[in-house]
Amino acid sequence: MARTSARSRTATVTALDAVHFALDRGSPVPLYHQLAQQLEAAIEGGALAPGNLLGNEVDLSVRLGLSRPTVRQAIQSLVDKGLLVRRRGVGTQVVHSKVRRPLELSSLYDDLEEAGQGPTTEVLRNETVPASAEVAAALGLPEGAPVTVLERLRRTHGQPVAYLCNHLPASLLDLDTARLEATGLYRLLRAAGITLHSAHQTVGARSATAAEAALLDETKGAALLTMTRTAYDDTGRPVEHGTHIYRASRYAFDFRLLVRP
Repeated sequence: MARTSARSRTATVTALDAVHFALDRGSPVPLYHQLAQQLEAAIEGGALAPGNLLGNEVDLSVRLGLSRPTVRQAIQSLVDKGLLVRRRGVGTQVVHSKVRRPLELSSLYDDLEEAGQGPTTEVLRNETVPASAEVAAALGLPEGAPVTVLERLRRTHGQPVAYLCNHLPASLLDLDTARLEATGLYRLLRAAGITLHSAHQTVGARSATAAEAALLDETKGAALLTMTRTAYDDTGRPVEHGTHIYRASRYAFDFRLLVRP
């Protein structure tokens, strides 16, 4: 037991030694908020990685020269955001950084992998079905035409981030479940010689249903981000129509806005 505690203290010191805290006690910004912001920045920047231990509130308050309630409030705000978790007998541990994705025509798998988020995919459904009126209109097909429907659960660091539902013309390419679980859909399209050129995309938000909450490890009514996208190849042909939902606690879209001349 003593050895375990010693290892935990060593891990805590190593993790926090990588972070420079600059708390301004004369600032009108509350100290708990300053601490929370700096811890979040360290997680987002990779100085604190998933699995790193921060110790308990007493350790942190002594180390930073802050009161225990101040440290508790800072930690709770990051626990609420899903960045930290409290573990009995261990202390506070980094879970993950929030996924921030540029709003452009890119693959979620590619974006997560590039950001070092360790994406994995579970294929829940991969079959050919008749196209509904909505899917047929999006893909430029007759209603009832055969389409491939894919339902996938995307995780990072073992935690669910997104539920993805995609429809593609059945004749477009053969989609193997094992390959879909090993890589991203857009990579498979590119490997088949399909060049993605543009997309029409709508982003929204709503509350999780009971089924969605269970799938994404959220509570019923939790905030979800939604995205509907139809992607086109370089000939202007629609090749994929997706309806996706993301955990708002773990996911955000980044926008770059320009002033119109």
